[in-house]
Amino acid sequence: MKQYLVSLIFLLALWLTIIIVSPKTGRTELVSDNEFGVPHQLSPNSNIDGKNMAPAIPSRCALQPEINKQTWNQFTDIEFQPITLSRFRKLGNEVNPSTGEPINRQSPFRLFNNSQPIESIAVAHPTNYGERFLNDLYGKPAQYAPIVVIHETVGSARSAINLFRTPHPLDSQQVSYHSLIKRSGEIVYIVPPDMRAYGAGNSVFESENGRETVKTSPKHPPSVNNFAYHVSLETPRDGNNNRRRHSGYTKAQYQSLAWLIAKTGVPDYRITTHKAVDRSGQRGDPRSFNQQNFLKFLQAQPRTKEIMIDCQPPDSSVETLQNPKSKID
Repeated sequence: MKQYLVSLIFLLALWLTIIIVSPKTGRTELVSDNEFGVPHQLSPNSNIDGKNMAPAIPSRCALQPEINKQTWNQFTDIEFQPITLSRFRKLGNEVNPSTGEPINRQSPFRLFNNSQPIESIAVAHPTNYGERFLNDLYGKPAQYAPIVVIHETVGSARSAINLFRTPHPLDSQQVSYHSLIKRSGEIVYIVPPDMRAYGAGNSVFESENGRETVKTSPKHPPSVNNFAYHVSLETPRDGNNNRRRHSGYTKAQYQSLAWLIAKTGVPDYRITTHKAVDRSGQRGDPRSFNQQNFLKFLQAQPRTKEIMIDCQPPDSSVETLQNPKSKID
């Protein structure tokens, strides 16, 4: 009998080690092993057992790109620090910016059994993202209202994240998204929202006020990266090729995409795709994207600004112009 009780206690302890408690609802959920060796669900101050480390990431814009900027392979002493979920999304009580009323997390929508999507962190290597700038390469104001650009991975989530976490000293190889949504609906945060992810190359956003793009490098065409939030959907297996269509994305992905984008506060008319902003004619993602399905989920979400795409001016900067614009080179 005693041996039976000891075995029972051991099994109970083992079971508890794989239960994760949601930080918002207190819901417990059994989850499978994470591909990246970190827990699926994060507590607000979790740094995922020290696995997610990043250089001291500034929360302020840089004033202007440096024409002769030092390359990352010349840095030999980088201090890495833990990074937490709150660096990617504000936590706590949020207020609906339209009404000023506190948001009730349990209504009016239901998502994943009255809960939020699973969130995790896989920080990109610092060669694969940079600061946002107040001015472009030539000193002209370079601030636009934020946009959201939707992509797809054209490969597995694992391969995409491994690419982003690999050092790329050469500018031509640097790439990242701010976040990625796996087939299961899990959201993986990769680059803090107030930083500049390298999600689009030669690109322009066509707005009602004209063409919006910013030149930040002397070697490359202007792009939307300086004011974009890049989010990518994991491609289905039958889409890991150059075909024009595939079987599409899961319901969980559309739900998580709507949940995530609603937290940026970006209006519908500034939500776009990689294909739409691309100027090279080589990008067609996200293929087989059901816009009607996405908008149905988006309209059910309260709009907040838990994900702050704008960054604060540097302490040494001069007065920032109101609604400044930059020109295409």
